[in-house]
Amino acid sequence: MQTDAAAAAAEIPGLVIRPYAGEADLPEMVRIQNAEWEADGLSYRETVAEQVAWFGHVSEQFNPARDVTIAEVNGTMVGHAQRDWVDATDGVREYRGRGAVDPAWRRRGIGHALATDGERQAANLAATHDTDRPRVLGVFTQGRNAGANALVAATGYQPARWFFDMERPRIDSDLPAIKPLPAGIEVRRVTDDHLRAVWKADIEAFRDHWGGHDESEEAFLRHRDSPDFDPSLWVVAWDGDEVVAGSLNTIYPHENEATGLRRGWLDSVFTRRAWRRRGIAGGLIVRSLHLLAERGMDTAALGVDADNPSGALRLYESFGFAVTERGTAWRKPM
Repeated sequence: MQTDAAAAAAEIPGLVIRPYAGEADLPEMVRIQNAEWEADGLSYRETVAEQVAWFGHVSEQFNPARDVTIAEVNGTMVGHAQRDWVDATDGVREYRGRGAVDPAWRRRGIGHALATDGERQAANLAATHDTDRPRVLGVFTQGRNAGANALVAATGYQPARWFFDMERPRIDSDLPAIKPLPAGIEVRRVTDDHLRAVWKADIEAFRDHWGGHDESEEAFLRHRDSPDFDPSLWVVAWDGDEVVAGSLNTIYPHENEATGLRRGWLDSVFTRRAWRRRGIAGGLIVRSLHLLAERGMDTAALGVDADNPSGALRLYESFGFAVTERGTAWRKPM
């Protein structure tokens, strides 16, 4: 019996959906993803080296040999998709998918074929899992990607959460002064011996938030091995031997070069529950802005859950950040 994905592929002459074949696929995958972002007016960019680090550490939640799919037409890569799964903080097991289609091949059904195949593979994987959690399918789309938003809405997904990118301009000339942190709290330089403690504190803090993350050692190694991993940009607060809060900052030189920006990212801003409501996060944000400015940046960016329960959106606005991009997390029952 022909699968839905095979039927969809049959309608596009020459289209083949195949498994990931290894690192040789990565240059074209990166080209397609960057081309899609550029076509949508988005200023994100990735590199092959980043993806080598990401794909090089296999975890139970993400195994490229199992979870990455390539779409080709007559031997030319025209799109790709990948999947992972996570036990989310709202009690479900979410099988998440994402992908990209070469802009030159949009509106031909390739995204639909990849999505249909991805749902089939997620269902097959879920059938091997023993869990009492409700199982859902999840997708994240950028607000500017009209085709992706239309596709997921047409295939039964419903918006579950909204996320914003925010930017704070003029960090090279217009910053608030750095103020002392609460008594007993100090910022220390992060060394290699601190990396796992900071990682674990970050994960713990975000267990109070919507969503979920791969918490495995392999996931830690993906981040550590990224070419842009630079703990000298991190601003981490300690209370004695305890990591209490952090702003884990990154500069992506390839992204800035491709887009003409001088932008640094506050990739993760967190405070562990026992130390919240004391102004620590705000102090770390200001320190991060100063640090990024010292490194030659003129803009700072971050991502935030629009319904963040700790009031992060208002906090960022108070430091001059404004929403620049919107994205949607979609779900549907499996």
